[in-house]
Amino acid sequence: MSPNPPSDISAVSALDEPARRRLYDYVRGHRDPVGRDDAAEALGMARQTAAFHLDKLADEGLLTVEFARRTGRTGPGAGRPAKLYRRSDREVAVQLPERSYELAGQLLAQALDDAERTGESPRRSLDRRARDLGAAIGAEAGPDDLLGTLEGCGYEPRVEGTDITLVNCPFHALAQQHTAMVCGMNLGLIEGLLDGAGCAGRRARLAPEDGYCCVRIEPAPATG
Repeated sequence: MSPNPPSDISAVSALDEPARRRLYDYVRGHRDPVGRDDAAEALGMARQTAAFHLDKLADEGLLTVEFARRTGRTGPGAGRPAKLYRRSDREVAVQLPERSYELAGQLLAQALDDAERTGESPRRSLDRRARDLGAAIGAEAGPDDLLGTLEGCGYEPRVEGTDITLVNCPFHALAQQHTAMVCGMNLGLIEGLLDGAGCAGRRARLAPEDGYCCVRIEPAPATG
């Protein structure tokens, strides 16, 4: 008989331990799976301590485990595969990763009200509402803390070269079922945020990729 799955309460409690939370944040901040040695060195921990906490996070379902030979060698003499960790897709009651389904519901309800009142198409109204909300958020934050603002909105931004990728979609489950509508809303929200914050050197575009938000932020093309 298989053991019971970990509860949301125990998963949340696991992150109360400071070293464990640092390790969770370190793993979720990387696109590729993370090894014990990498995490221990980056966070200044003993390897044994890092391994213990990483396994605890995996036991709680917050990380998933995979095995691979980091050298790429195979066959006899290649050594044992390394144990690697990446953030799992599990959602717990405190929303890790963060979701904003209530916000999406409010935007959808407002868009439907606007459509009934003005005759505007619901899709156009939703995009406009999302853009207006993003502009208000951006205007309050300003241009100097774009990453912090995106982090506060639940997007988990990551700088990759000249682009900003968004590791988390706050509307993930809705986007799976209503992709075009929700991704359009997401794009409008982030475009509004960039405009409101005065980030003229950045633009948002749709760039769907598994495991990421559908929107990517890149340098705006030079205008001649």
